[in-house]
Amino acid sequence: MKRLILLLLAAQFTMIAAHAEEPTTATTDKSTTTAVAEEGAKTKKSPFLPTSRRVDRNINKNKFVFKNEFMVGLAASYGTLDASDADIMLLLDNIDFGLRRTQVMPYIAYAYKDNCSVGMRFGYEYLSGNLGNLDLALGSAADLAFSLSDIGLKSENFAWSLFHRNYIGLDRRGIVGAILETELQVKTGTSSFHMGSGEDINYARNKNFAARLNFNPGIAVYVFPEVCVTVTVGIGGLKYNQVRQQDAYGVETGRRDHSALKFKFNVADIQIGIVAHLWNKKKN
Repeated sequence: MKRLILLLLAAQFTMIAAHAEEPTTATTDKSTTTAVAEEGAKTKKSPFLPTSRRVDRNINKNKFVFKNEFMVGLAASYGTLDASDADIMLLLDNIDFGLRRTQVMPYIAYAYKDNCSVGMRFGYEYLSGNLGNLDLALGSAADLAFSLSDIGLKSENFAWSLFHRNYIGLDRRGIVGAILETELQVKTGTSSFHMGSGEDINYARNKNFAARLNFNPGIAVYVFPEVCVTVTVGIGGLKYNQVRQQDAYGVETGRRDHSALKFKFNVADIQIGIVAHLWNKKKN
């Protein structure tokens, strides 16, 4: 009898324990269901193929210039123009002229962050030319013809500028890069003209002043680990020119001011340079 009573008591305790565990299991199942629902909501809110991944090409990861680099460079250009380059001017005849232009520009720059630098540039420009003879004939219908001869030109100008350069690495090794340069330039100098020969020669002189905001894109290539070659070309911008004309005695006889906003590919403003990168820690 005692054994039967003990068995009944054990069965009752087992049923009570089972009922006590049921709410915990239900709570766990409810928490699991809620977590799954929240995860599903988050999944629905996340866009398919995020815009940042589809648009960003990560081109800035290709570093061409590294932060805290100092750069010392020299850019130069030289060009000539003579009568053989003027064959397309069909209205001109009996042409004899020559023009030479030389420009040298040393500069220094500092990279304040990766692929961005600011710098200062100094420039010297020398221009010389002569016109031995030039005839213009528009025909009998226009009744206009004249000729020029014995004209010479010499010009010396000095320039100072501040510039900002953005570099875009075009390969993962950082050997080839594109240059986007903005330059604020001030230029001063003199130009002298002479016309005639012998005792009939006449002189005139101009004082020149120019202020320009230039845009100079280009390309740079490392030829050594710390040295690269650059090629930039001027495409124009905003400019202001002032010319004061003087006679042979230095008396001002006239003045001309001119301002313009113009963008064009300027073949005469192609600069070839070489740049040394100092204190460069990027090469490991």
